[in-house]
Amino acid sequence: MKKRIKCSNEKMGKVEIVKDFLPTPEDLVFREENIKVTLNLNKSSVEYFKKLAKDNGSQYEKMIRELPDSYTSRFPQK
Repeated sequence: MKKRIKCSNEKMGKVEIVKDFLPTPEDLVFREENIKVTLNLNKSSVEYFKKLAKDNGSQYEKMIRELPDSYTSRFPQK
């Protein structure tokens, strides 16, 4: 059973307007072109990401793919 919210005419106190920070729907569907590469990784590194992904309900391949993207966005080419 859902609990009903009871509305009243009480003062809310100090209200702060927060700038909209959500991406537009168009930004959500944008996909950068991907290319497929073959990469040899240390077994221990792959096992690390597999465990981390399992613990967080994610995919280890996606986590590994996001590493170079994160790095290159932080250190853009001059």
